Parts: sequence; structure tokens; C-alpha cells
Amino acid sequence: MNTYNYRKLLLAGSASIGFLLSSAGAFGANWLTLQGTEPQGAEKLAKVWGFVQVQYQDDKSDPNPGGGYIPPKLIAPDWDSQSAFNVNRARIGVRGVAMPLDQKINYFMLLEMGNNGITEPGGSFAKMTDASITFNHLKGARFRAGLFKYPGAEEGLQAIHVFDYINFTWVTGQMLLERFPNRNYTPNIPAQPIPPEVAFNGFEKGVGAFRDVGVQMFDWFNVGEDWEISYAAMIGNGNGLNWSDNDDNKDFYLYASTEKVYGGKGPRRQGLKFFAWMQNGKRTADLTNDGTYNPEEYDRDRWGLGAKYLRKGLRVSAEYMSGDGMIWQAPHNPSFGIGPGQGNPNAPGNGANAEGKGFYVEGGYRFPGTRWEIDLRYDQYNRLDGDRFEIEFDRTTVGVQYFFNPRVRAAFNYEFRNAEAPNFPSGAGPNGNVDGIDNRIGVQITAIWSQ
Repeated sequence: MNTYNYRKLLLAGSASIGFLLSSAGAFGANWLTLQGTEPQGAEKLAKVWGFVQVQYQDDKSDPNPGGGYIPPKLIAPDWDSQSAFNVNRARIGVRGVAMPLDQKINYFMLLEMGNNGITEPGGSFAKMTDASITFNHLKGARFRAGLFKYPGAEEGLQAIHVFDYINFTWVTGQMLLERFPNRNYTPNIPAQPIPPEVAFNGFEKGVGAFRDVGVQMFDWFNVGEDWEISYAAMIGNGNGLNWSDNDDNKDFYLYASTEKVYGGKGPRRQGLKFFAWMQNGKRTADLTNDGTYNPEEYDRDRWGLGAKYLRKGLRVSAEYMSGDGMIWQAPHNPSFGIGPGQGNPNAPGNGANAEGKGFYVEGGYRFPGTRWEIDLRYDQYNRLDGDRFEIEFDRTTVGVQYFFNPRVRAAFNYEFRNAEAPNFPSGAGPNGNVDGIDNRIGVQITAIWSQ
């Protein structure tokens, strides 16, 4: 890492320590614990579990003046329609303790069979998303090795089957949910009619799904009667769900949180959490349209901090995130560039050396004595922040959830969406395509089961 990256690493680490020392309490769910370890005294060799999510989404966006659409106006992961039913997730997993060999060793495996950004790009029927082993022998330093979620932003780190909205925020879905560059330069795909003449996904690999293959050291500590402090440090390939590494570079991850627990357990434990995280790495990519294979290394840094509160049916959370380098543009832009940035990593409009930033504020309330919950979220993302081709995305999501029981629920979301390239007049430059991004309706059923 260069001096600049070390400085960012130190800054993120200092912020994490500051949260640990100065916060007045913390939030409930400890995802490091829930996903990386088994409960103390657990004796099951194998616990089989899983969940299914079925959804319908309808997008109200308008085409560009030529009748063409871009992916934000269509339904993922196929990007060929503005309304679609989909089994977007279907996962089955097994986890347990290495009985009778060693109770201090546990494992976690999870297989994805839904139609989403993990399986669709490669045409896979199923893909392994998690395969890890945790060693709990050292007090204060547990070790987890294999493929698993890296420590990071709340939307990515938390279990998706208890996520309170149908879609990720703009900043999480674009800046953090990584798409990996193709081996060779690949030209962008222009706006298409419906159905598109050319498949919109120009990337050969699926999304990173907030996961990496590597080794993580982590643990948590009880302080007093109701405080809990957690940390995690990880080194990984920086190549997402892909088992092997595509270069010699490695990604580094840091995470810290402090929590005041009010009661309960599991993913909906009540409390207040403050957290901070960072990740630092490089990506090797051929993004220059010169007719030759000429890969270069580009920095990819991300960091964020946030807070989350849950007590007596009331939930409030917020998070700010920032990114430097390898700013993804869209599934139809595998060159990482728009405008003069197509095929030129150093030109305006290319994300290879660009920045991004965003945030969200959200809350929800479960009505006492009922099965109903209301949710409200505002999120904003500045892609190519400070660049001439910057695009500002914002969205307000109004949601309602109905819990048939603790394991089955229905969610309805109405999203008020907008996007604008502030450095161009309406209809010009990027606005020629992002003008017309409009509201979206979504309905989703989630069913969880376990042995």
C-alpha cells in the first residue's frame, strides 16, 4: 500500500477506536457472532436451514427520446422488462460444530439457487456463497477461514433474510456490491428497446455479494452488564465469490462496533450500535480501448460509519459511505466509463480513478399487539463525485411489512426515485438516459425454515 492508503487505513482505524471509546451504547444484532460462530454449548453436528424470497417489481420509468432503456429503468437481474415476478433468492445451508472431534471448531456453508446477480451472469443454476471454518481456541482472537461475508457496511454484513426493504440503497447497490472487471477491454452496451436486442449485462462474473475468500481474526467482549464491544480484521483475495485470486494483490478489512444491549437475542436483538469499517485493495483491469491486452492496477478503497437503534418496536439507523477508485457505472458499462471515459481510464467519466459517496437514513415501527410494521428510508448516492459526468441518485422508500409468523413475512415497497447529472442540462450528456428514471413498486414474500 502507498502512503495515501496507509493514511486512510489509519484514519478508519482511529475512527473505529473512537467509536469504541466514546459511544454511549450499541445495537442488537452482532453479525460477526451470528454468522461466524455457533452458540456456546451447541452440540449439533449439522443444522440444516434456508430461506426463499419471491418478489414482483414494476418500474414506472420512461425511455430516452429514442425509445431506449438503461438498466436502472428495468428489473434485475435480466434487465429485459419493466415488470417481473422472480424467485430472487433460494438458499439452503448447513452449519454446526465439529463434534465429536473439537467443540471449539465450527463451520458454515450456504448455497444460492435463486435468480440474481450471483447466479445470472454465468448462467449458473446454483453457486456457493459461503464455505468457512471458525477456530475458537484463543481468547480474544477467533479465526475464520474460507469464503464468507467480509466485515463492512450494515446492509452488506447483515443477514439478507431479515433485511427490512426489498432493494438495497443506491450507494450500497452501486458502490459496495462489487462487479469485477472483465479480463479484456469490453465496450459499453448502448440503451436498448424492450426487450433489448443485446443482453445488458456486460460483465463476465457475478456480483461479489459482500464476500471474499480469506482469513479473519475477530471477537467480541462483554463490558459491564449490558455493553458489548466487537472487532474484526481480515485479509482476502479481493475477488468476491471466485475461489481463486486473479492477481497477487490482497484486500484488507477492518471493523469495530460498540453495543449496549437492551434485551432479546439473534438478528432482532434490541439495542443501540455504533460502528465503523474500511476496506483497502487493488483491482487489475484492462480498461483502455487500444486493441491490446494491457491491464493496469487501480486502487479500490471503501469506508463508512453508522449507527442503528432497535427497542420496543422502534428502529432507526443511518450510515455514511465513501469510495475511491473502481466506481462501477452500470451492468451495461463494463468499461467503467461514460462519455470520454469509455476506453480511457484517465478521462472524465471513467470510474477507475473516480470517487463516490452516499448515505441513508431509515426507520421503522412495529405496532404493538399486531403483525404490522411501517418503514421509511431516504438514500442518496453521488457517483463520480466531483467529476464532470457525476450523477446524483436519490430515493425515498415507503414500506409496509406483515408478519404471518416470526419466519414468514410479506413486504410492500413504493420507491420515489430520481437521478440527475448536475453538470449537464436536461436531455444532454448522461441526462439523455437518466432523465425519466421514475418510481418503482415492489412486493416480496420471505419464508425462513430451519431444522
